[in-house]
Amino acid sequence: MKKKILVVDIGGSNVKLMISAEEKRRKFASGPKLSPNETVRQIREVAADWDFEAVSIGFPAPVRDGKIMSDPKHLGKGWAGFDFAKALGKPVRLINDAALQALGSYRGAGRMLFLGLGTGLGSALTWEGHVLSLELGDLPFGDDGIIEDWLGENGMETLGRKYWQRETLCAIKQLKLALIADHVVLGGGNAKFLEKLPDGFDLGHNRNAYPGGCRLWETDPETKRPRWRVM
Repeated sequence: MKKKILVVDIGGSNVKLMISAEEKRRKFASGPKLSPNETVRQIREVAADWDFEAVSIGFPAPVRDGKIMSDPKHLGKGWAGFDFAKALGKPVRLINDAALQALGSYRGAGRMLFLGLGTGLGSALTWEGHVLSLELGDLPFGDDGIIEDWLGENGMETLGRKYWQRETLCAIKQLKLALIADHVVLGGGNAKFLEKLPDGFDLGHNRNAYPGGCRLWETDPETKRPRWRVM
C-alpha cells in the first residue's frame, strides 16, 4: 500500500502544500524573515485536517544527503541542518526545490534540464533513475554579476520585461547546450512571461512538485531500494 505523502514546496515568496493531485493547493507567505520553526508551525496549522504518513520537502538552497547545507538567500536564518522529521514528527525526505520540480516534470526519456525562473534561478538535471541538483544561479554573468541577478525576479525589475525576455532566452539556450540536455522544462512564476519558447523547451507547472514528492518515496519492487537516486 502506498504511503500518503504531504508535499511541501518552500519558495522565496510562498510555501505551497499539496496532499494529492486533485486537492487544491494550500499556501502561506514566506520571505526574508521566515524561520524553520515558524515554517513548521504554519505547516501544522495549514495541514491540520490532512491525514498523511510522510513528508517530502523541496527547499531553495543546496541540500545534500537530505540535509540543508546553508541558509538560503531569500529566507531567514537557522535552516542549515534543521531536523524537519523531529519537528514534524513524521518521516521526511528533503531535496532542493528545483530537484523536486524536476523529478515531477520528468517523463522518462532522455536528459532533462529543469530551470526555475522565480525569485532566483533554480536548476536540476534529471535522467532515468537520477536527479542531480545544480546551482547554476551562481555562475558569473554580465560584467560583474551572477546569472541569477539577471534571470531572477530582481533582473526582471531592473531590466524591464522585454530586455529580460531577450537575455533569458539567450541564457537558457546556452545552458541547454552546455549541459547536453535533450530538452528543458521551465518552471517558476516568471516562466510564463517568455512569449515564444525555442524548440526543445516546455513550460512546467508548480503542481509537478506533487508527483516529484511522491517519487521520492517510490521503491523498486524487487530490491526494495529507492527508485530514484538523488545526487
